[in-house]
Amino acid sequence: MKNNPLFLYAIAALFPTMANAQEVHSESHEPVSDKVIAEQRSQLAIQSEGKGFGPQAPRDIDNIEGNNKRLFGLAPAYTSMNLCNIHFHKNAEHKGGEFSKYAGNGDGHGYNSGYVYTGSLSKAELMPLKHTVGASEHSSLYPGDTIEVHYVYSTAQVKPGHSLGACLDNSTGNPQLRVETQVYVLVNDTNALNFVTLTEHGMKAGYQQAFNIPKNTGDAIQYIGSTTGPGYNEKASPYQVTWSVRPKIAKVNIETVAKWLEGNAFDEDHAHGVRNLVINPDLLSGN
Repeated sequence: MKNNPLFLYAIAALFPTMANAQEVHSESHEPVSDKVIAEQRSQLAIQSEGKGFGPQAPRDIDNIEGNNKRLFGLAPAYTSMNLCNIHFHKNAEHKGGEFSKYAGNGDGHGYNSGYVYTGSLSKAELMPLKHTVGASEHSSLYPGDTIEVHYVYSTAQVKPGHSLGACLDNSTGNPQLRVETQVYVLVNDTNALNFVTLTEHGMKAGYQQAFNIPKNTGDAIQYIGSTTGPGYNEKASPYQVTWSVRPKIAKVNIETVAKWLEGNAFDEDHAHGVRNLVINPDLLSGN
C-alpha cells in the first residue's frame, strides 16, 4: 500500500497499605523548568495564530470550552469504522476524571510529563517486578504507572497495522479518524485486566474492531480535536480527529502489557511521549 508521505509524517509525530499512585516511580531525568513549557506554548500560539488551524488535542475533558470556530463533522461511531492502530502513551495526554494530577514537566520532549491516576493503590499492587517492561531510551514501565491507550479508527478500508499510517489507503485521501481513549493504571496483580485481551481485534459486522474496550469506565467525553504527540508541542496539527475519552481508569496487569509489547500486530514495543496539554482557548473546540 502506497501512502501519502507528508500525511504519514505529520500524524506519526501524532491499594491494605495505601500509597499515592503517582509517587511510585519517577525516572531519574531532571525535569525542565516551567519556563520551557511556557515557551513551547507561546511558540504554539505564534505558529498557529491567524493560520486557520482547527481545534487541537489533548485537552482537559472536565472543561469542554473553547473559542476555535473551525468545526468539522464528527466521525461515525467506531463500530462503523475500521480499527487501524493501537498504541499507548506513558502518563495520560488528557487531563480530567480520575487522571488529573500533573506528572511534572518531564524532559521537554513529551517524556515523564502528562497526567496520572489520582487514586491509591495497595502495597501489593505496587510490588516491583524483577524485570523491565517496555524499556526504551526515554523510560520504562513500572507498577503504579498510568498509560493512555489510543484505539484508532478510520473510515478508510484498512486493516490494523503499524503506526497511524495504517489508517490510510489510496482510495480514501482524507479519511475520518476517531480515537477511542482509555486510561489504565498498571498494577502487579494477576486478577487485574489482561492487556492482551483488551487489545484483541478482528472482523465484526463487516468492520475491523477492537472487541474489548471497557464499557464500565464512564460515559466518554466526545470532542473534536487533532492528532497528538510531542512533535506538536510548538506547532499545530492540521489533522482532524474525533475523540472519545473515558473519564474513569481501569487497572491492568503489568505483566500482560509486557507480553503484548513482546509481539503485536502494531509493532509497538514501548510507550510514546505526550503532547503538552492544550490550554489556549483559541486552539480548543467548544464541544
